[in-house]
Amino acid sequence: MSRLKNKVAIVAGAGTGIGEAVAKKFASEGAKVVVCSLPGDPVEDVVKSIEDDGGQAVGYAGDISEVSEAQACVQKALDEFGKLDVLVVTAGVYQEMNMTEDFTIEGFDYMVKMNVRSAFLMAKYALPHIQKTKGNLIFTGSEAGTLGQPECTPYGGTKGFHIALARGIAGEQAKHGVRANVVCPGPTWTSWHKPEGPTGMTKEMEEQIQSAVPLGRHGSTEEVANVYCFLASDEASFVTGSLYFADGGITIGRGNVGEQVPDELRQRPKGNLDIDHATTPSQGNIQAARA
Repeated sequence: MSRLKNKVAIVAGAGTGIGEAVAKKFASEGAKVVVCSLPGDPVEDVVKSIEDDGGQAVGYAGDISEVSEAQACVQKALDEFGKLDVLVVTAGVYQEMNMTEDFTIEGFDYMVKMNVRSAFLMAKYALPHIQKTKGNLIFTGSEAGTLGQPECTPYGGTKGFHIALARGIAGEQAKHGVRANVVCPGPTWTSWHKPEGPTGMTKEMEEQIQSAVPLGRHGSTEEVANVYCFLASDEASFVTGSLYFADGGITIGRGNVGEQVPDELRQRPKGNLDIDHATTPSQGNIQAARA
């Protein structure tokens, strides 16, 4: 497959979860990928897996909510591959669940730093180079960015920022031939939705979420990555400022509609990618849990 042949992409948050799947999907379609994630995340494992499958990738381990790290990540792409066509921002944290009145100030500040500041900095420093290639940026909005997120209200706010940032960039950068779009994943089988995982989700919470999904199940990281791949490709050349919901229909669901889905339709597809860290907690969530 070669839908992304000769393109160079940075995937921020690519050490685990959806980001890992995006990096591997891009590489399988011919892109050269910078696998960016926090120090301590399995960055080199992802790079090696891509290379073992015949793809091209380099790793960058750093906290891109810091100016110097965001700049260095972009420079890594230029030094290794000579240009930059695509920026994908999947990096983010969901480290605390509390009612708004009980949400910690420290948790709020950390979430804004990791989810908002990192996205802005990467866009800021990537754009001058993406303008040269007439490339595109893809942000990660979540259904929470439009519906809100009860018991983690700041998270929904940070995802709403991704939506507004992408649409603003789409409007101002079109004159340079640059596109910007948003993928809004719904419940996806990662560590964030794993019962008793780092986010504090319980089995009962996950059952409630799944019952609200019209397709009656969580999505796989590969299913979500397929949407990013389309938006990064030239197939999406007339798509900018758009929100693509890969959410199993949860944003249009009413009540416990997912309970109507028969068991044989509740299984996630096997997929084609070797995803090793879909449910591995990222260091962003682990470090916050230890604080």
